[in-house]
Amino acid sequence: MSRSDDVLRVHRLAHTGGSAALLDWLAARLGGWTGVVSADAPDAAGAAAGRGREAPADAVRGAAEMAARGVRSAVLHGDGSATLLFALDAGRTLAAVLPVPHLPEAPALLADAAVPLALVLRAEEAEQREARAAVAEARAREAVLHLLMNGRLSTAHQIAEALRPSLPDPMRMYVAECRTGRRAEVARVCQESTGGRAWVVRCPVYVRHLIILVPADATAVSADHDPLAGALTAVDADCAVGVSGELALGQAPTAYTQAFHALAVARGRGERHARFGPGPELALAAHEAGAGWAGALLAPLHAYAPRRPQDPGGQELRATAHAWLNFGPHATRLLKVHRNTLAARIRLVETLLGLDLGRLPDQAALSLALRLTTGAERGSAGAEPAAAPALDAVLRDPRLTEWARAHLAGLAGPDAPPGARDTVRTWLAHDARLVPAAAALGVSVPGARKRLARIEGVLERSLLQSPSVRYDLWLAHRAEELAE
Repeated sequence: MSRSDDVLRVHRLAHTGGSAALLDWLAARLGGWTGVVSADAPDAAGAAAGRGREAPADAVRGAAEMAARGVRSAVLHGDGSATLLFALDAGRTLAAVLPVPHLPEAPALLADAAVPLALVLRAEEAEQREARAAVAEARAREAVLHLLMNGRLSTAHQIAEALRPSLPDPMRMYVAECRTGRRAEVARVCQESTGGRAWVVRCPVYVRHLIILVPADATAVSADHDPLAGALTAVDADCAVGVSGELALGQAPTAYTQAFHALAVARGRGERHARFGPGPELALAAHEAGAGWAGALLAPLHAYAPRRPQDPGGQELRATAHAWLNFGPHATRLLKVHRNTLAARIRLVETLLGLDLGRLPDQAALSLALRLTTGAERGSAGAEPAAAPALDAVLRDPRLTEWARAHLAGLAGPDAPPGARDTVRTWLAHDARLVPAAAALGVSVPGARKRLARIEGVLERSLLQSPSVRYDLWLAHRAEELAE
């Protein structure tokens, strides 16, 4: 093989296979060890470039001597071997440890390979930095979302300003569901359609979801027309989009729940997008009657002080409970904790509040209490919390009765499937668990799931996938029972 053939092969490998492929070919061509050794960290660099093998001692020693003397190439002769070294850049050296005698063209081949190898190493490092920066930005955006969901707007604004664009207020929230390979395209279309004003974050819980905050005035939206949602669903036939109402940024948790419920409706529509159906809000209806009850119920949680500084405090336990109620076991992805840690925190919340969170009634009570309080209420450390009034006393309020009847009206409407109310009651009576509910209804589990999926379209709310409307449905049924 001529030198020109070798040079051509070197450049092709550097272009198509990168540094690893080039070093492998050099080792096979020359019949010895070939790798890149760094004078700063010779062992680590040698192992990385030498296919998991540690750099030979002669290569490490030669690279260090070259750096100390400031020379660009060197040859070290050892017992039965020769080490050929050529400087690359930034203290790195291309080294080849070859048997004696070695191929006479070895020095020229290594010298020819040094320049393309140095270039491809720099390109690979740039790609790695870009990938790390992308991961860092994605995690920072996820952190901003987490702060918004926990009401910490000031800190969320500070981080978001460094990422751009600014967080929109007022805004609409879009939840776009698409194949993971199309999320980048959906995000690009979103930015183009809003003039770069949309704030996009990948959902930390559902890998197929993008959460998008759009300024309320970014697009002309009417009751039956949403150009942004239409543009997003046009990206892919499998894409569906749920859209919240126009809300203040401080209402991000409500906006997310609305958009998520709208997504459940969008999946069954031909246009594959839907806006959140207007309806009575439980938190508004129950605020006056339930604020005192909620504060008393959560007082032990707000007053809790951990024994060790590394243990979660009351605010962190509150955020954990909120995430668990919304996402169940998937809350580990949002909170970045192990499932055993999540389970231990939920047990602690149960102990502090005297609840059994394996039961739907207690889950619904905690969900309502969290929505009726801001998390700022704190009791005095060591103080005996006041006894919480009964939830039934709150649900007997006429405003709650009116809300419950409006909330459940769709189950008896003309579009409701036969037996919708009985199906929902049975499902709720079995703590929203499909298997026992299906047995009680006398149908298969897939049959029960299909019934509930049809009811989702009637209520325009998500039942089967969290965040689910099951807590509100239980509270509405209980309020209706008390009224009757």
